[in-house]
Amino acid sequence: MASTSTPLTLPVLPLDDEVVLPGMVVPLDLSDAEVRAAVEAARAGTRGVGKPQVLLVPRLDGSYGAVGTLATVEQVGRLADGDPAALVRAVRRLRIGAGTTGPGAALWVETAAFRESDPGLPVAGRAAELVKEYKALATQWLRRRGAWQIVDRVAAIEGVGELADNIGYAPFATAEQKLKVLLEADQLARLEYALQLMRDHLAEEEVNDTIRKDVEEGVAKQQKEFLLRRQLEAVRKELAELNGESGSEEEDYRARVEAAALPEKVREAALKEVDKLERASDQSPEGSWIRTWLDTVLELPWNERSEDAYDIAGARGVLDADHAGLADVKDRIVEYLAVRKRRADQGLGQIGGRRGGAVLALVGPPGVGKTSLGESVARAMGRSFVRVALGGVRDEAEIRGHRRTYVGALPGRIVRAIKEAGSMNPVVLLDEIDKVGSDYRGDPAAALLEVLDPAQNHTFRDHYLEVELDLSDVVFLATANVLEAIPEPLLDRMELVRLDGYTEDEKVVIARDHLLPRQLGRAGLRSEEVSVDEPALRRLAGEYTREAGVRNLERSIARILRKIAAQSELGERELPAAIGAEDLRALIGRPHHTPESAQEPAERRTAVPGVATGLAVTGAGGDVLYIEASLADAETGSTGLTLTGQLGEVMKESAHIALSYLRSRGAELELPVTGLRERGIHLHVPAGAVPKDGPSAGITMTTALASLLSGRKVRTDVAMTGEVSLTGRVLPIGGVKQKLLAADRAGITTVVIPKRNEPDLDDVPGEVLERLTVHPVADVREVLKLALEPAEVLAAVG
Repeated sequence: MASTSTPLTLPVLPLDDEVVLPGMVVPLDLSDAEVRAAVEAARAGTRGVGKPQVLLVPRLDGSYGAVGTLATVEQVGRLADGDPAALVRAVRRLRIGAGTTGPGAALWVETAAFRESDPGLPVAGRAAELVKEYKALATQWLRRRGAWQIVDRVAAIEGVGELADNIGYAPFATAEQKLKVLLEADQLARLEYALQLMRDHLAEEEVNDTIRKDVEEGVAKQQKEFLLRRQLEAVRKELAELNGESGSEEEDYRARVEAAALPEKVREAALKEVDKLERASDQSPEGSWIRTWLDTVLELPWNERSEDAYDIAGARGVLDADHAGLADVKDRIVEYLAVRKRRADQGLGQIGGRRGGAVLALVGPPGVGKTSLGESVARAMGRSFVRVALGGVRDEAEIRGHRRTYVGALPGRIVRAIKEAGSMNPVVLLDEIDKVGSDYRGDPAAALLEVLDPAQNHTFRDHYLEVELDLSDVVFLATANVLEAIPEPLLDRMELVRLDGYTEDEKVVIARDHLLPRQLGRAGLRSEEVSVDEPALRRLAGEYTREAGVRNLERSIARILRKIAAQSELGERELPAAIGAEDLRALIGRPHHTPESAQEPAERRTAVPGVATGLAVTGAGGDVLYIEASLADAETGSTGLTLTGQLGEVMKESAHIALSYLRSRGAELELPVTGLRERGIHLHVPAGAVPKDGPSAGITMTTALASLLSGRKVRTDVAMTGEVSLTGRVLPIGGVKQKLLAADRAGITTVVIPKRNEPDLDDVPGEVLERLTVHPVADVREVLKLALEPAEVLAAVG
């Protein structure tokens, strides 16, 4: 073989898109004409002396490179498939020179030696580190491919250039990358480049392995899940066939939606959700949300409506039978039904395309029958009744519903009430609307604005349903104890109906016709076994309970009947039993409320000067309010006005106004006010644990102070209410009916009210006015004249 420095003339064997590096042994397909011509030319040029030599020249993109690889033809034969091939061994790099001629049809060229750096042996330093790392990475790659027989051969390579040229066997190296290795003269740089190629490939393989592993695990899980689902579907199908059912759950939902009589927009929304359900996996939480939503939509009575009972006389009869009194409320319900009947008779139908349901606000103290009145209204109209308790509700979502994305989302209480009623036009009672609160979760009262507005509620949209709901034909009734606690915008959308409480006669009728029969059944007694006469019921209402409603009265009747039932079982009483007024003390103890007029003079609240009886309105109805005044001793040195009893700002102002008026008019009223500068006045309103406020105690405070200063007592049968001004005018107040009912219950016979409240007496029951002497007054002088005992009476007593 010629020396490596001797120029050679060699036939060119072109390699299309391939590069063979020194040290590689590769087969070449002789069926290619250029390859066959080069091999034959090489064999002809040697003439049997030595092994034929060819120059392997890479031809990339149709152009020849400037460097080729000298290769010896080791063997010519056929491959396993019978195709002719030649096995060549690449020896070293040669530079390509000018073309020349030679035997055969191949292209011959002159070559020159390729000068390259040689780090020499033994390898040390940086070269040794690169060799070690390359062998380690090559070994790792070969083991990953299962090429164990090549690992030892790579480990035995000592030369730096030879080790770098080994990258030519790597299938991941591109022809361009191999060409760069072929052209690199610096063996150390060549190894660094080959090492970088190996690093990049192994890093990519690790990522691919990770991805492939994840994909395989995912595919295996999906295959397992698919198999289990198929098995589950098969089991469900068998069970459905056994039960006479057919079809999948999704198909069942689609069939239910298509069969349901839904409004067009609701149907479209429901079918969209069915489409999502069919695409969703059973394990997806969205599937559960969609099923719950579809169930809710399908359960709503979209086209169910109750026919109104337009028998006006019959409706009035139902209201009268269920409730005694409450004439205003009954009249309003009858008016509403009469108008609807006339519009229906005339074919007017809806109002402006909407039905315009009524919204009534029943405001009154507890126990007067506000809630039970809603049931009577529904029965009178022939509609379904449902009650929505709003007391303590602070979350706006309770009214408008939760968004479906929240865990445990539900529609609002209005939608749930309609679903419970089974009709789109029920009577909905919004109970305790004045107890609605607000916090960081929103204002439920603000959410009720759209619900109760007849101009808006025909397109009410619940956050959970997200479809329009027509509430315009729903009759809304709202109940409240305190009118001032209802937000003003909400109250503006309702028609106010006041329930101020019952008279004693009405309570007796209610107890006889409603409470007693109900409690007899609860106590396990029959009407022929126990009877309670009217005087006993009247005493229960007047002396054992003092309230605007009848709740405590019913409790007292229940106590009596329980006691009788227990005595009967113990053998202490024979049935039937007739209960009279004289039997009450033995059964339920002494009376808790005795009229002031019936007490002994020494026990009267107004037995000393400085105590006056006022009237007030609380959440429990009207009540009697006592105001006490005392004068400090001059020797104590205390001055000014002291107020106690947990009074509000308005009530404190009334006290200061009353004192200022008396000081300015002391001489005119013949009151000793000159000494008030050195003596303090203490004004107290008993029941100090109860907050009190309002202007209606003004004349009561003035009377108490005038009584204190004059030494004249306040008449025990007189109670009063009214606001006072600095000039002595008596100004109007509210709640006249409730206050007069409270005065009647307390045994008061004379009541002083502002002159401008005189028209309010029309609302007071006639039997109450017969028992009371009402004095409308316009000036404080008239109040003092009526309320204070005459001076001559005081002197005679002294």
